[in-house]
Amino acid sequence: MNLTIATLTARALFGRRRVLLLLPMPAVLITLTLIANGSPEPVAEWGPIVFGQLGLGVILPLTALIIGSGVLGLEIEDGTITHLLTKPLPRQEIVLAKLAVAWAVCTWAAAVPIAVAGLLVGSAGLAAGLLLGAAVGALAYSAVFVALSLMSRRPVAVGLVYIILWENLLTGFVDGTRVLSIREYAAAIAEWIGGTGWLPAHLAPVTAIVLAAVIAVGGTMAATARLRSFSLAGETS
Repeated sequence: MNLTIATLTARALFGRRRVLLLLPMPAVLITLTLIANGSPEPVAEWGPIVFGQLGLGVILPLTALIIGSGVLGLEIEDGTITHLLTKPLPRQEIVLAKLAVAWAVCTWAAAVPIAVAGLLVGSAGLAAGLLLGAAVGALAYSAVFVALSLMSRRPVAVGLVYIILWENLLTGFVDGTRVLSIREYAAAIAEWIGGTGWLPAHLAPVTAIVLAAVIAVGGTMAATARLRSFSLAGETS
């Protein structure tokens, strides 16, 4: 991984207003957790909604979409991608550096707050499970959205459709789609470690880890292949 590219990417990312969109979501999650935890309802009643549907199903993918579509997409929008492409750098090295930044920021902005929410209910096991599950999900989501930013002119719009329709609608009604759901991978890993029964896990943890790795590698390879054929005009189809 190229540390210079990673450093410049992180500086550029935090210098954009888009990063401000990351702030409200963890605050909402923590606030809802505190309110629900102070109610007489047991965690088993509201835990799957707050941790699974909101945390892993909404906040994690949205955060990954904002960040993953921005680490390369913003450079494409303003044309500065041409400066990077003219450098004698392997395209895979560029993609890996961008992906590493996207993963690290997504883990910090989404996985850590989700784990804190789990810790607020007094379950260290759940917190550890949510942290690891969300971190694995962050990697897979980031790889998908980095690749998407190179393949579409409107990666955010396409990503939102994917999150809403596939991750949150189809997987809830069609069992077969869960095998290709990153949210399901994160939930399976979190429940495997936490063992609370508060997260609906429909996949075996080993299956979830393997499939998440396949998607992460596949997304990285797709992004690298697309960047290799990228025109210096910085246009996507």
